[in-house]
Amino acid sequence: MSLKCGIIGITSVGKTTIFNCISNTRGETNTYGTGVKANLGVIQVPDQRLYELEKHQTTDRIVHTTVEIVDIPGLVKGQGDSSGGRLLSEIRNTDAIIHVLRCFDDDKLPHIDGSVDPVRDIENVEFELQLKDIESVDKKIQRLERAAKTGDKEARHGVEILNRYKEHLESFQNAVSLRVKPEEKKYVDDIFLITMKPVLYVCNVDEKSAVTGNSYVEAVSGFLKNRGAVPLVIAGALEAEIATLSDLADRMDFLQAAGLHEPGVNKLVRAAYAMLNLLTFFTVGPKEIRAWTITAGMTAPQAAGVIHSDLERGFIRAEVMKYDDFISLGSEHACKEAGKLFVEGKTYVVGDGDILNIRFNV
Repeated sequence: MSLKCGIIGITSVGKTTIFNCISNTRGETNTYGTGVKANLGVIQVPDQRLYELEKHQTTDRIVHTTVEIVDIPGLVKGQGDSSGGRLLSEIRNTDAIIHVLRCFDDDKLPHIDGSVDPVRDIENVEFELQLKDIESVDKKIQRLERAAKTGDKEARHGVEILNRYKEHLESFQNAVSLRVKPEEKKYVDDIFLITMKPVLYVCNVDEKSAVTGNSYVEAVSGFLKNRGAVPLVIAGALEAEIATLSDLADRMDFLQAAGLHEPGVNKLVRAAYAMLNLLTFFTVGPKEIRAWTITAGMTAPQAAGVIHSDLERGFIRAEVMKYDDFISLGSEHACKEAGKLFVEGKTYVVGDGDILNIRFNV
């Protein structure tokens, strides 16, 4: 499965700088104003386990699982023109949102609203997203009202639920916080409301605040506390500069000199996986050792389908080894001899770190 995250925020908060420190693509940063085109990039999901597996199985290549990143140009209040609508539509096509907040002072980079206030910025951006969602809800209400007039009870109930969402959004609340019965969410599932998406909040700080944070980070943390969210702190400019170094050892030396233990991309991907309830399984062989992303709770046939639809369609069984068993015993043969290679059927729920060999027939 392909995970896609959208980076959003108001103009001049360092979104593209954050994009440049986590992505394999370099976006052009703008000191003033906002662009009209999204930057597209791919993150290789860091996973040291791939290299530990290689110590026990020689292979031609190692393949990381990836996350697609879309850097949406800065949102501006009242951005109702066609370009603004198109940018918001880009967000609609993502699985999760990375909301970058300016948490640094810089006299050379004036804030669009005259002062640095990340909490105000959250509210302003969410207001724009809520307006877009109200448009989507209104359009569906109009469609269902036509069906309701013909006596369609299901459509009538749908209108009632959608009006609840509309009132909630018009009260400056995000759609995700409206309490409805699980079966009632189907009325908004097909319109992909932006404020239903999970959000990672990233505080973009200056270098001296990279480890301890600052008062802006504290304000954001306090604001998000009632939502059960904790912001990530990333020194975007510092890490974007370090990311240009080609040598991995040099990168780690510079990070450690700044008091950091790992790149911001590691923290961001780990938080995204936890937020979206994702995990990783592996396939191991002489041609490649590869990581695959699935949603927690997926069965072996569903995981096989992530590799290829034919594997799910013709699934017979999965031969499963646990990562720790493979590393400690050293090979598939040793796992089999020790009774640590398990043959599982269609109901097996794949665990994080499982090594799978799918048997199938099409």
